Amino acid sequence: MMQWPRFADSPLYLGCPVWACADWRGSLYTREASRDDYLPQYASVFNAVEGNSTFYALPAPAVVARWARELPAGFHLCVKFPSALTHRAELVGVERECTAFLELLRPLQNALGPLLLQLGPAFGPARLPVLANFLGRMSREFPVAVELRHPEFFVAGAAETELLRILRGEGVDRVIFDTRSLHAAPSSDESTAEAQARKPQLPIREDLSGRRPMLRLVLRNEAAAAQPYLAEWAPRIARWLAAGHSPQVFVHTPDDRHAPSLARELHRLIRAQMPALPALNPFPGESEAPPSTQLALF
Repeated sequence: MMQWPRFADSPLYLGCPVWACADWRGSLYTREASRDDYLPQYASVFNAVEGNSTFYALPAPAVVARWARELPAGFHLCVKFPSALTHRAELVGVERECTAFLELLRPLQNALGPLLLQLGPAFGPARLPVLANFLGRMSREFPVAVELRHPEFFVAGAAETELLRILRGEGVDRVIFDTRSLHAAPSSDESTAEAQARKPQLPIREDLSGRRPMLRLVLRNEAAAAQPYLAEWAPRIARWLAAGHSPQVFVHTPDDRHAPSLARELHRLIRAQMPALPALNPFPGESEAPPSTQLALF
């Protein structure tokens, strides 16, 4: 029987950028786990996940219905807005498409965390009225977190001040996107080199604008290289929790296979400062009996 975490007892929502990762079999997942097993086994340990696939293509309604059946109460699926709305149309004239997207997600409503509105580097200060109009028209049924990548939003000045005014007025969280670990040294493997080419290097801005601060933490594959950043963020997240916030924290690595173990280590560091935080369940793949061995015949 699946042992569900005590999600209702935890104000910390922690997870990875995906759940469909075959490389997690034998660790997070059992050795013989099928794709149909991935999400239930993932949700037996972590209580949040990014839904990045919707950035590229929308799932069929039947898939959304299956997710709704499989996810336990209290889980947060943080789905990303489609790129057609955010990057191609840049939020202009997307009312019909946005409504259709939200209706597609409605069966998941009890398992949805903040929807991730990621805007491209060309979405600059001049487009803030567009963002304000979009957020003002969003249904309050669906909380939103906004990630921006234009450099002017990462220096103290008029653009950032106006951005925070808009977000705070709507109760919308600003995503904190930390890629310092990723870019701290030259790539040591192919996955890191690819991630370094895709992920921007932007300053860390910690001014909170809502009650669900979202941190997307992109670490190196090597645990030793990631450890200083985990140790730096753990007390910050603990302070958010102590202030009554509900952080949404997602641990990324260039090679997804390392994300669950680093997320677990981050949880351990936070819990060392806040012992009342519920423990994570063991990884299903680490809890199953070892494979049987057949005695050699002589």
